[in-house]
Amino acid sequence: MRVISYNLRKNHASGELVRLAEKFDADVLCLQECDTTDMPADIDALHLADSTKRNRLGLAVYYNRDRFTAHETKAFELKKSLHDRVLTPAHERLIGTKLVDNVTGTGLIVASFHAAPLTALNSLRRKQITAAYSELRTMGDGVATLMVGDYNYPIFKNKLIEHVGESGYDLSLSDQRTYTRYKIFRGHFDFVTSSHLNISTVQTLAAGDSDHKPILVSAEYETAAQGEAELSS
Repeated sequence: MRVISYNLRKNHASGELVRLAEKFDADVLCLQECDTTDMPADIDALHLADSTKRNRLGLAVYYNRDRFTAHETKAFELKKSLHDRVLTPAHERLIGTKLVDNVTGTGLIVASFHAAPLTALNSLRRKQITAAYSELRTMGDGVATLMVGDYNYPIFKNKLIEHVGESGYDLSLSDQRTYTRYKIFRGHFDFVTSSHLNISTVQTLAAGDSDHKPILVSAEYETAAQGEAELSS
């Protein structure tokens, strides 16, 4: 499966979405900082599962209805940063969609995540990530899960990798930096954490009208990968 994640920078890059979905034949599209008051029902072959409701700039998940059937979509609040409480409140930092693969019958949870901004501590972002995993488990414990988005975690990733691993997830970075607006904070802001999936590649796509670059995740179910390995051995 092919999943694109993109922080639209206050919706400025929304005009690029049809081209991205078509060019890279995306199965799922996860958005951050999209205008949730004006979301199209479809982007190319992808259909809107749902978006967050409590902020104009929020999160959304689109999916290919030929490939998947959507059973449930939920938005979640996570532990708030000072930025969330005082400056620009962000009530919902996670939205997850439970899908069933129409080809294999496999269950899959795909989530769009946007961590607290750099004004918050990394420790808060780690708590948000842990809380996000707990919320997604309520949608299906043990189900293959892929959480993509803007983690706002450009440095000191070793502790994050360890933290994610303790929660039963793997962290996969893309092949190039995803954020270059500020010299001091250039790095991988946007990446993927997953469970019960094999991540083949995470590719950073060309820059557009956002300060973030979109990423393209290629993944397969663990059972499918094991079957292919057995056939080739």
